[in-house]
Amino acid sequence: MIMIDFDALTKKYNKLGIPTPAKRLIKTPEQIEGIRKAGIINTQVLDEVAKNIKAGMSTEDINIIVHNKTIELGGIPAPLGYEGFPKSCCTSVNDEVCHGIPSEDCILKNGDIINVDCTTIYNGYYADASRMFCIGQCSNEALNLVKVCKESLDLAVKELKPFSRLRDIGYNIETHVKANGYSVVHEIGGHGVGNDFHEEPFVYHFGKKGTGMVLFPGMVITIEPMVNEASRHVFLDADNNWTIYTEDGGLSAQYEYTVLIKEDGIEILAY
Repeated sequence: MIMIDFDALTKKYNKLGIPTPAKRLIKTPEQIEGIRKAGIINTQVLDEVAKNIKAGMSTEDINIIVHNKTIELGGIPAPLGYEGFPKSCCTSVNDEVCHGIPSEDCILKNGDIINVDCTTIYNGYYADASRMFCIGQCSNEALNLVKVCKESLDLAVKELKPFSRLRDIGYNIETHVKANGYSVVHEIGGHGVGNDFHEEPFVYHFGKKGTGMVLFPGMVITIEPMVNEASRHVFLDADNNWTIYTEDGGLSAQYEYTVLIKEDGIEILAY
């Protein structure tokens, strides 16, 4: 159970000139339990994808798996119809950074890397996560990119503590990514989640350590670094107004967790 004196903590940090979260961002025990249940379903959906994904299937086949498994487990796929998005998940292949739209025409082949991004609504609560999948025999370069991306997320989560600062997350991610010769996308980040699909705060995947909002117990956020093999710069597909690509055509990888900040540490609610 989250038990904090919100007003006293806010006063303490504001006196120091440190920004604090709005009270609405502190989830109640009931809300946390609802998000946790949504997270369990979301994780099971990604597990189902992991069991079935292979060369020769289309990204629309993945969308069908996500949709059917979510419904089977009592959830609702949040992306479907969100601001006009036409599918139940995002499937981003190779140089697609994020928000790839599943298609019957996109056939996975040996050597591809793909991110599958799912968000589940259960009883009105949201949980959000994504995973990378390496199809068949991938190049060492692709495998290492995926590995470093996952390491950067796990490192950020390992270092995350109650009352740490928001930009510490991005600092830890980008430091690890740059040390391995890759780059982090700046324009897209994580976000608060739980009572809605996207809430405050915006979670940067780069930044200066010791800056940004202080993170109170009871906050639920996504951390979802997008790591490019070369330039960090990206562009939006002008035809569908959804899919983001690497500017230079290089590969991109992404992992995402939904994370609860607790009084004694953190809990990963969806992965």
